[in-house]
Amino acid sequence: MAYWLFKTEPDELSIDDLAAEPNRSFLWDGVRNYQARNFLRDQVQAGDLVFIYHSSCKPPGIAGIATISRAAYPDPTQFDSSHTYFDAKADPQSPRWFAVDVRYKQKFSEILTLDKLKKIVTLEMMPLVKKGNRLSVMPVSSDEWQCILSLI
Repeated sequence: MAYWLFKTEPDELSIDDLAAEPNRSFLWDGVRNYQARNFLRDQVQAGDLVFIYHSSCKPPGIAGIATISRAAYPDPTQFDSSHTYFDAKADPQSPRWFAVDVRYKQKFSEILTLDKLKKIVTLEMMPLVKKGNRLSVMPVSSDEWQCILSLI
């Protein structure tokens, strides 16, 4: 099992959305960065655990945990011309973009804010706390995972 951090804007898909339907798997789509795509496509596996990070909100931070319920498959939105994430260069025979499915596991009683995470020495090498390294899909080491869990 591996650990991940997935960024989302809470008005698109939030930990509350996941919690409202805890037995449902949700499509995690729209990843349009090649490095983040490669993590999804090549490394994220069913059963992996994911911190759900709310971004573009006040305050940004980790809101809870989800489980990967389905490993990578072609992101269907890349082929839908009416969708925000449509990619005219995407080919169904050789897809460019991938998605996974996630399922609710836990909501934190309060968001672990980015400001708080930046102050934790154990997390200083975590890409999330480094400026300019905030991909929408990031690996989390076992030590970082345990450190963050100790904060809740």
